[in-house]
Amino acid sequence: MTTKRQAAVSRALASLAPMMPLEDALAVKALVARRHMRALPADRAVWLAMVTHIRHTRTDYDNLLADGYDRDAARFFVIEDINDVLRQWQATRLLDPDDDIDEPPNAPARGASLKGRD
Repeated sequence: MTTKRQAAVSRALASLAPMMPLEDALAVKALVARRHMRALPADRAVWLAMVTHIRHTRTDYDNLLADGYDRDAARFFVIEDINDVLRQWQATRLLDPDDDIDEPPNAPARGASLKGRD
């Protein structure tokens, strides 16, 4: 049986990245199911999980961190690699280096309450 949250996550995945391979979709769904993602609306949770998954599995992000780059610098250097994957998946949006990389547009500021949001 599928919960409302699971259905919303599946719809968000299909909408945000319609050509995402099944293996990647399952990994993103596993990230969305983590405790700290449950308070987020499905579309935001999927976006954050999708970017996180790509960053750690399809870029040199972890190697950059191991080489001594700080998190923000490492994220900056892998933006185009992430966008390349998003394009392959026909994603409806890409990362913008001028935006906060981890937040979708119109997201509350870090640490802001999500109460009362859809």
